[in-house]
Parts: sequence; C-alpha cells; structure tokens
Amino acid sequence: MDPVITIRSDADRERVARWSSKAPAGTRVVFKKPRRTVEQNSLLWPILNDISRQLDWYGEKLSPDEVKDLLSAALRKSRVVPAIDSGFVILGQHTSSMTKKEFSELIELAYAFGAQHGVKFNEQ
Repeated sequence: MDPVITIRSDADRERVARWSSKAPAGTRVVFKKPRRTVEQNSLLWPILNDISRQLDWYGEKLSPDEVKDLLSAALRKSRVVPAIDSGFVILGQHTSSMTKKEFSELIELAYAFGAQHGVKFNEQ
C-alpha cells in the first residue's frame, strides 16, 4: 500500500520531506487540497431538502439529489452529452471530490439559488 499523509503540522511536513528524500526515481507524489468536511455535507442537505420541497423547476419536482446535481453542474460548468438511450447526462458533478472551497461555493450557490426562487430556508 502506498503511504498517505494528511498534513496537519510541521512534523507532518518533515515526514513528507523524509519520505521524498528516500523515494526511488519514478515515484509519483500527488498533492490534493482538503476535501469537503462532514460539517459542510451536513449543512448542504437541509438546504437541498428545502429547495426540493418548495421549487418547481420547469414544471418538475426535483429530489434533493437532483437539486444537488443541478447546482453542482452549474458550479462546475459541467458538460452535457446525449445519453445512450434517450435524454441527456451531466458530466463531472460529483460532490464527493470537491475541495472545502468548492463545497463552500456550492452551499453559497444553493442559498442564492433558493432565495432567487423564493425558497424559505428552515434554519437548523
């Protein structure tokens, strides 16, 4: 198994430096920004539920998951391609891979979108 470390302190940074100094040529090192937090995810779902219950989107009632797809596709400027059988598929809207910053932007977008469409949010 390849070693993975989340940098939380100077000691972690030193460990990464030691590992890199001993790594064989050809070793691949990947740095990733922190992903969304559990708290962010917990905040998003009540917002999605409020939008889902109160909004008719072009005559359609959307599930909270579908609202999430709609908003995350807008945030990421996702591409749309024809589906295999009929309709369309939105590409690249997975929120599980979003950084903390992207997820914060998604939450802000959800609030703004809901407010623009008259959604009353239930404060948790």
